[in-house]
Amino acid sequence: MKTAAVIAEYNPFHKGHAWQIEASREALGEDSVIVCAMSGDYVQRGEAAIFSKFARAEAACRCGADLVFELPLPWALSSAEGFARGAVGLLSSLGCTHLSFGSEEGQMERLALLAELLSKNSIIEEIKERMRRRPALSFASARQEALEEKLGDAAAILDKPNNILAVEYLKALKQLNSSMTPFTIERRGSGHDERGEGELRSASELREMLSMGQDPAEHIPPEAMAVFCRELEQGRCGLEGERRELVIMSRLRMLKEENFVSLQDGGDGAGQRLYAAVKTGVSLGEIICSASARRMPMARVRRMCLCAALGLSKGMSDGQPPFARLLAANARGRSYLRRIDGKTTIPVVTKPAAVKYLEPAARQVFALGASAHDMFTLLYSRTEERTAGQDWRTGPKIV
Repeated sequence: MKTAAVIAEYNPFHKGHAWQIEASREALGEDSVIVCAMSGDYVQRGEAAIFSKFARAEAACRCGADLVFELPLPWALSSAEGFARGAVGLLSSLGCTHLSFGSEEGQMERLALLAELLSKNSIIEEIKERMRRRPALSFASARQEALEEKLGDAAAILDKPNNILAVEYLKALKQLNSSMTPFTIERRGSGHDERGEGELRSASELREMLSMGQDPAEHIPPEAMAVFCRELEQGRCGLEGERRELVIMSRLRMLKEENFVSLQDGGDGAGQRLYAAVKTGVSLGEIICSASARRMPMARVRRMCLCAALGLSKGMSDGQPPFARLLAANARGRSYLRRIDGKTTIPVVTKPAAVKYLEPAARQVFALGASAHDMFTLLYSRTEERTAGQDWRTGPKIV
């Protein structure tokens, strides 16, 4: 049986995501299984998701995905490289045969060429040397210069965010010696963080529409929209920006300087700079602007803020996820789970009660995600939905 592994955030799930699932199944056969690794309540751009991981996973399973597993918090809030390594490692451990990912490029040749080149120590050292010679040069700019010298115009594809992730997925496949066969689906509709026209819009544009009270139903499959409407009616969403900011800032102000220095990106003075910004800033935006620098872009600072607030520190995203926590499944997905039972290289967690049987390090990772969900529920508008400990009591959604 062929299985297409898909790495996603579904923040929120939209028609472009449904197109990728449909195209992946078309490529592998109608009886293929779609297995997703999805970020939890907080996403790689350093923000809270607009809906909980449980709702987003359910929406995906109602729109073609067969299984949705959570990418644990340390990897979900890692760099593009750590994010890709964690997700590829998790999906490889579940026996997936293929890795399907979207890209603006839409073709494998140049993506594979860039991944091969960026996997070599020599090019990494060349990039670092450029940065040593020119302290104002960012890593992205140094990488672009080095690649342009070797590949010419082909290096320009790294200007697009999905192409960057695609290259990281291919690098992770190589580094982990994964047997999954990669293939790419060309991204359709508006680009990342861009406004578009027609049915296919970016997730960022849909989040903006929801935050402004506009109806995004034209751009979201009806099955997914029904889930999101239910969540909105129950007051279970992260739309309230002021509450979201206060929740994070209240935590940041309680931390000591060493908490910031011990972050994954807290070296070379970045941790001290963020600590100083927290002590003087009166808004999260002001803190992020004050702490950012040419070599520390805002997205990275946003991730640092969230990692500090959620108790993540250096080294937690090393290696690969120690378990696979199921968030949602349909009948075909459940059949696949029975097929791979006892054959996976990491434990599959289908009930939170089973966490007590995991290794101590794995239990710590689960507990971090549970604490993060407790913080996420504080964003809900209905107070009765904010009870603590929900992650320890919620099983996967079966659709």
